[in-house]
Amino acid sequence: MALIEVRNVSKIFGPRPKSVLPLLEAGRSKTEILAETGHGVGLRNINLDIEAGQIFVVMGLSGSGKSTLIRHLNRLIDPTAGEILYEGEDILGYDKNQLIAFRRKKMSMVFQRFGLMPHWTVLENVAFGLKVQGVARAMRRERAAEWLDAVGLAGYEDSYPEELSGGMQQRVGLARALCTDAEVLLMDEAFSALDPLIRSEMQDQLTALQARLHKTIVFITHDLDEALRLGDMIAILKDGELVQAGPPAEILLRPADAYVESFVRDVNRVRVLTADTVMKPPRLRITTENMDEALRQMRASPHDFAYVKVRDGDEERYGVVTQAALEEARRSRASLRDIMCELPSIPLSAPVEDILAVALQADFPVPVINDAGEIKGVVTKKAVIGVISDQAEARAARAEEALSPEEETPPEEEPPPQA
Repeated sequence: MALIEVRNVSKIFGPRPKSVLPLLEAGRSKTEILAETGHGVGLRNINLDIEAGQIFVVMGLSGSGKSTLIRHLNRLIDPTAGEILYEGEDILGYDKNQLIAFRRKKMSMVFQRFGLMPHWTVLENVAFGLKVQGVARAMRRERAAEWLDAVGLAGYEDSYPEELSGGMQQRVGLARALCTDAEVLLMDEAFSALDPLIRSEMQDQLTALQARLHKTIVFITHDLDEALRLGDMIAILKDGELVQAGPPAEILLRPADAYVESFVRDVNRVRVLTADTVMKPPRLRITTENMDEALRQMRASPHDFAYVKVRDGDEERYGVVTQAALEEARRSRASLRDIMCELPSIPLSAPVEDILAVALQADFPVPVINDAGEIKGVVTKKAVIGVISDQAEARAARAEEALSPEEETPPEEEPPPQA
């Protein structure tokens, strides 16, 4: 079960939203409904599952409904129809006290324009959520100072927001949201008001914090590069409808329609795709350093080489051995270390951009390993070349299309003169 489940959620803005639902269910467009009824369609039958511990990015152009959706999750806005489930419980049924407790304990929000109290110090701003929760002054000041340190603002506790840069103010907002130790962090265009360099730094900061904290983060953006950089899952909205939802590689490689394709067409794939998205299943993996058993495993396989991992003290080495080398080693009593062709290894999360040279220069497909050092797949020359060539072909096709003159309808042939 997902931590947050959005089920058949629709939102209509106007004086009589329920009366418009039949038109929405009949498939009438957003434009048609506005023209006929004066009501605006914010969301149309949205279904999403947000898993605990992931960064779930919702993106789309202005007016797509992304900010409306995130405000449903903590009931700043209530839907016209549908359910919002948190740990299986519909929060739309909460009374006032339950909703207040839910907002205080379960969800924190980071706003685009920081939302800091200008007459409070940085420390007081960060501690605000704890003050609302009734935490003692000494404890909330201690925790606020810890979170300021976590976002790189130690020493600024007694400063005021106006004394900080925009990026520093947003770090204060992030520290304030984290200070309450809420399970879910809602971030609505949190970095879009920042300069590009500061924005990139904030993305790095969020990624580093998430690696340590494993929060559930719902992140709203209109920037695909930001979505691909941060998101474990991405949902794309258009005119209040969910067009596609999936992991970044799926969005990039298999866009659902022309609208999504227009978003991803100019993305540099080698910077976004990682080893785990282009790797293939490995051939045989020899699971022993015993030569007789290794040879038995090789003979039972249809392949003529296999991947091996050997340990030299605290160091793990990866490579391949061929059946011929194993046969010879058994006769000469050599070890796997002596006969294997050593290969570099690639982490699952390594960008294709970083592994191009390694994969193209290796004599065999390069092993991809997880954090435990286990071989999970291999990256082939063909796979990395395919990533490059597919994008190059797409760009060439678009360039040719842009340069080619429009086809003209040939003039009708004049009839021959009458005799």
